[in-house]
Amino acid sequence: MDVNGKVALVTGAARGIGKAISIQLAKEGAQVIATDINEDDLGETYDELIGVGNKCLILKLDVTNRDSVDSAVNKIIDEFSSIDVLVNNAGTIGARGWEERDVPDESDWDAIYAVNLKGMVKITEAVIPTMKSNRRGKIINMSSITGRLGTVTSPPYGVSKAGVINLTQAWALELAEFSINVNAICPGILWTPMWQRIANRWSLDEEKWKGYTPREIFDATIKDRIPLQREQTPEDIAYAVAFLASDYAHNITGQAINVNGGSHMN
Repeated sequence: MDVNGKVALVTGAARGIGKAISIQLAKEGAQVIATDINEDDLGETYDELIGVGNKCLILKLDVTNRDSVDSAVNKIIDEFSSIDVLVNNAGTIGARGWEERDVPDESDWDAIYAVNLKGMVKITEAVIPTMKSNRRGKIINMSSITGRLGTVTSPPYGVSKAGVINLTQAWALELAEFSINVNAICPGILWTPMWQRIANRWSLDEEKWKGYTPREIFDATIKDRIPLQREQTPEDIAYAVAFLASDYAHNITGQAINVNGGSHMN
């Protein structure tokens, strides 16, 4: 992939998909700024980035806080001169204690919208001016298969991810004249800390899954829902991000690309 020397900002990079994206972009030659609200959890990501050998940086970033966003973006531009790639990966599935609630409450709606939508808007609006000035840029937003399909597990999460797709298309139209590509990725089912928490909840609450471990529930879900019969991994998502961040994707914008093993095909 042709991302050599590009400056890439990744949010939600401490673990899972965000960590894999950061490492893959670095392997492809990018200078990666890995950010997360939990700065202490970024250590492992940083160690792996350092091992790749490119210039990199880790920063604490709360995408829900305008001052935190502006401070991080200004620091990056001061140190790296520009931001060529923005990966909006930070996300949440609910407020604290969401696993214990039978249905999402107002706190879940507020927390999900604050991070998944309004947080994405804050960081994107902060980065757009430097991309406009350079007349180039790649913005890649993390949606979900639940952004295309209704979900009874967490309606506010699915609604937020549908909003990500809509915003992606709006920004793609708005920023096209500046040669800024904006796309989204819709991951399918991945064994991430977030999915483990969901499966653990099912093992406690759902009669069908009582007696099963979270991993057994996950494997059964893959067999039932994924035509290719294999799970998606953080690395699968990272490869798609690396492609969209590269010059090979210069004519792709406004798209929401499924990486889901065939579970949904439009």
